[in-house]
Amino acid sequence: MDKIIRFIFFGNYFVGFLAVALTVEATLQLRLPFNSLNYYLLLFLAPTIYYTYAYNKVSNQPLATNPRAQWYFKHKKLINWSQSILFTVCTSLIVNLLYDNFNNLLKLPISYWAAIVVVVVAALLYYGLLPKSFLKFNLRSTGWLKAFVIGFVWACCANVLPLIMLKIETGIGYHDSVLWTWQFIKNWMFCTVNAIIFDIKDYPTDANKHLRTFVVRYGLRKTIFQILIPLLIVGLFSLGIFANYKGFGLPQVLCNVLPFVVTIYVAYSMHRRKNILYYLMVIDGLILFKAICGIIGMQFVTN
Repeated sequence: MDKIIRFIFFGNYFVGFLAVALTVEATLQLRLPFNSLNYYLLLFLAPTIYYTYAYNKVSNQPLATNPRAQWYFKHKKLINWSQSILFTVCTSLIVNLLYDNFNNLLKLPISYWAAIVVVVVAALLYYGLLPKSFLKFNLRSTGWLKAFVIGFVWACCANVLPLIMLKIETGIGYHDSVLWTWQFIKNWMFCTVNAIIFDIKDYPTDANKHLRTFVVRYGLRKTIFQILIPLLIVGLFSLGIFANYKGFGLPQVLCNVLPFVVTIYVAYSMHRRKNILYYLMVIDGLILFKAICGIIGMQFVTN
């Protein structure tokens, strides 16, 4: 069981599942048709490959203090083999998607192409995956901006890419800009808070690299009580205002409030040291919990 858990979480398969869960939540909340199975499979595989490639790239030696680095070093052959298979499947899905929707892709409005470019560039710069000879800039090295970049990419994954694919696959556009904007900002801020909490794990490494994340800049206690908890409380107030504006029912409101309350509790508990699997299972698990709550909340919507 321990090996299976490490394979799922260290191998970033859980990350792929999070991407699908967030997208399903956003699709239901925006009351849109679901994308094709091809797209959801691609959505699961792409983040898994992306995160594994990025981490495998820097895990060339077994660091005694980093169990994940040790796991990558120990299973180098397995990771390379699985990456090759996943990449082949992912490429096949892309080719199939392009073949089925080539004409619609050519008719895609310029605003959609602009969104695609922004998401792709942010994803590439996010881990510094472009060759250094081409561009040395790495968005994750921008200190406090790092968490907002991570949150932005995840919000795009949940709220931008599904709309683009829906337009490509069905020609259907989305016109409720108020609801979409609120959903995008909510996901952006929630995933940003999640990334700030996750930075607590990397505090010693980031400090040695002079990477001025919130935790390095302000310390653990100030980050928890002056940044994380206030951001989450603001999120709760904004949720209440928007719920009143849109006429959400009480069950739907409670389902959307619960992830914020649980995240406040988890943020408060972070003054105690946690291991890497705690971050991968519990901290990242908050995103899954949010998605599940959002999906359940939509079951109470009757109109």
